[in-house]
Amino acid sequence: MALLLPQQFFDLAPNVGKSYYENLEGGTNAAVTVQNNSTNPVSLVITRVDAPVITYVIPAINSLTLSVKGLLVAALLTGATPAFGTIQVATFEF
Repeated sequence: MALLLPQQFFDLAPNVGKSYYENLEGGTNAAVTVQNNSTNPVSLVITRVDAPVITYVIPAINSLTLSVKGLLVAALLTGATPAFGTIQVATFEF
């Protein structure tokens, strides 16, 4: 069964990080979609159970969807420039 969480809008200042999903009770299977609507890149930081932290850079005016097993935290991080767009998480059993 899938659970689609509400879409969240982000508008992050330069050099800011913010968590948009956390499950610290052992992780869950999920799909994470980020739509970067700004003219600057934004980084999606994924923390999983018993796995290294992975960072994906989403270029300007672009999107990324990931299927993640054992998701603990999904966060966004900006560099020297601000970024805005949307992020949505859907949890499910594989």
